[in-house]
This record gives sequence, C-alpha cells and structure tokens, in this order.
Amino acid sequence: MKIKVLLADDQAILADGVKSVLSSCPDLEVVGIASDGFEAVTLTGKLKPDVVLMDIRMPNMNGVIATQEIKRKYPDTKVLVLTTFDDSDYILNAINNGASGYLLKDTSASALIDAVKNAYAGDTILPAKIARRIADAARMVTSDREYKLKRRFSLSDREVGIALMLYEGFTNKQIASALKLTDGTARNYISTIYEKLSATSRLDAVQKMRSALEE
Repeated sequence: MKIKVLLADDQAILADGVKSVLSSCPDLEVVGIASDGFEAVTLTGKLKPDVVLMDIRMPNMNGVIATQEIKRKYPDTKVLVLTTFDDSDYILNAINNGASGYLLKDTSASALIDAVKNAYAGDTILPAKIARRIADAARMVTSDREYKLKRRFSLSDREVGIALMLYEGFTNKQIASALKLTDGTARNYISTIYEKLSATSRLDAVQKMRSALEE
C-alpha cells in the first residue's frame, strides 16, 4: 500500500518539483496539491492523506495554523514541514502544534523521500541544522528563569535546559532529538527532574515550574 502524500505550497513550480521527486518513489503517491493552509485543511479532510508536506508562509492560512487545524481534526495524519525558513520561532511553533518534523527545501531528494517514510512510521524528523536551532532556542532563556529553577529545585545545568523544554511543551522524543540524546537517556533526565520537583506527572511538573517562575 502506497503512502498518500498531500503537498501544501503556494509556489506552484516548487510544488511540482517536490511532486516529481516523491513520484519517483514507488512507495509514495501524491494525492493532491494545496495552494494555501486553508486548502490544505480542506483537502486533508477530502483526500485523507497519510502525510502532509506543509510550507510555512502561505496566504489565507499559514502552515503553522494549518498544522494545528489538521492535527486537531485529523490527529492520525502526519504533518511534515518543508520550507525555506529556519527561524527558531517557526520551528518551535510548528513542532508545538503537532508537526512530525521540520525540513528545509535544500534537502536532497533521497532525504526527502526518507523523511516522508519515517514521518509516516511515527518518527520525529529533525535534521542536524534544525535540531541545533531548537537546542539554541531552548538555551535562549533568561538567566533569571534558569536561576529560579536551579535555586528552587537544585537542578543541574542540563536538567534546567530539559525542564524548560518540558515547560514549553516538548515531548520526550522531541527533547531527545533536539539534544542528541537516546530516548532512554532523555527519560532518565526527565524522571530525575520529576523527583527533584516532587512531581507526579508532566502537568504537575509544569505547574510547579510555573509557580517558581512567577515568584
């Protein structure tokens, strides 16, 4: 069974190029092309793609909002961002709104095909350059926030960084990918953070961090 892919890109010539690349793989089928985010949401409902390749800057509805809408309405559909923009705000917004990964349009044809297959399989797709952007964004917190968490909970520098990523809504897998950790190592760090916070769950941990940061 082929993996059904929907493309969302307002630049027709680029969308056609991506379609050509994906169509060269016998395991993939491009079922449609949307010219903006609104159409991407609509076509996702009609065509039931397995994976949506989503641009970010598009008219009517941008890719971040479209991703949020698709994941809300069709949670089983994977959304993979494919764009020219590597700004950390775009990356974080897309990931936090449910995107399975974030690729740049200078990605090679083989890497793009592999990314679509891996996203369909449930993996998080974050190339090294994008992972560094996320890690940098995670570190770009004020020293006041870091100091408050260290002082209140006796966290190490590494634990503070991971705690803040938890606070910002990153999943365990996204933290592991961004910080180049194994899933097991990330879970161990998170378990230690829970212990130091005396937290019984992620929600409990976030609430306790919020209280500490608001002091």
